[in-house]
Amino acid sequence: MSAPPTRRPHRRRAAIGLLVTGLLVTGLLVTGLVALPGTAPAAAQPAGPAPADAVTWAVQPSSPDGPTGRNYFVYDLAPGAEITDHVAVRNLGDQDRTFTVYGTDGFLTDDGAFALLPADEPATDVGTWIHFDQREYEVPAGERLDIPFRLTVPANATPGDHAGGVIGSIAQLRTDASGQQVNVDQRVAARVYLRVDGPVRPAVSVESMSISYDDPVNPLGDGDVEVTYQVRNTGNIRVGGTGAVLLDGPLGWDLARTDPVDLPELLPGSTFTVTERITGVPPALRLTATVDLAPTTVDEALPPVTRTAGVWAPPWLLLAAIVALAGWFGVRRWRARRAVAPAATPASPAATPASNGAPDVEPADDGAASSPAR
Repeated sequence: MSAPPTRRPHRRRAAIGLLVTGLLVTGLLVTGLVALPGTAPAAAQPAGPAPADAVTWAVQPSSPDGPTGRNYFVYDLAPGAEITDHVAVRNLGDQDRTFTVYGTDGFLTDDGAFALLPADEPATDVGTWIHFDQREYEVPAGERLDIPFRLTVPANATPGDHAGGVIGSIAQLRTDASGQQVNVDQRVAARVYLRVDGPVRPAVSVESMSISYDDPVNPLGDGDVEVTYQVRNTGNIRVGGTGAVLLDGPLGWDLARTDPVDLPELLPGSTFTVTERITGVPPALRLTATVDLAPTTVDEALPPVTRTAGVWAPPWLLLAAIVALAGWFGVRRWRARRAVAPAATPASPAATPASNGAPDVEPADDGAASSPAR
């Protein structure tokens, strides 16, 4: 999916220095028609001269008396129920044509478009519940044929939504660019949406998420953030809604918020991947992206779903300058300490004359006469 136009975040450059120092595309629809993957819409041929054997036709919900204005076949049925309905195949060409008419299952493509199984892949769900009396029907030139079919819900059908389509196809031999004869199967269909009675469990999850940052060399420059996340319908009914990405820096610094992206209508079990690119993001050391989903069903809004991922966004050049400056001050301090003269060494005590073994004699006090021993 193409990301919406990117939004430039609010830029607060003064805060950078403080921090450093301290994010159902529907298919082509013409009167209820679905263009199937790998085929051009048969009722809308490319501009220019049409080949001599070109065929144009339309397929839409109908009744025994003709189309009733429905765009899709939409049913709410209980397990075991059976109904009869009609599909109109209109031959818009000037020759009689034989069309193959049958039911098959629906799915979601990678880009979010509704599609039906290829002709060579057998149905396993609602496509097997649709039954025609025959497989091929001839429709005269310029005429419409209203073809009946039965839809029988199995008794053990799972509750919730089931999607498929009723196809009208025609195969023709064509010559490709290399001159080879190829069998081209062109198909046009009307969608089928069937809800089987039972417990309804709408649920959506963000199954995976990644974030990357293109770090600029210039510490005052900006980089780009790319956020990719996958949404899965984990419930049993169709779910749509919107998704947005919030980008924050440290301490809850609000950097950016993308505009909401419309999610395609997700069938039960389907996934859809969204990629958002946000430009002009400063290297704020740590970036945190939060996916904020607002899912909805055809009936109601569901509780928000969020998921968060982070990525480092360091201002490398500025950090390198700070490290170099700290190293320079460290070297200067070390040299200054070495340049200081060593402290003076204390003098040794004066030498004492050697003793000759004679006892020390205290000198007599001056003026005191010694008395001889008696």
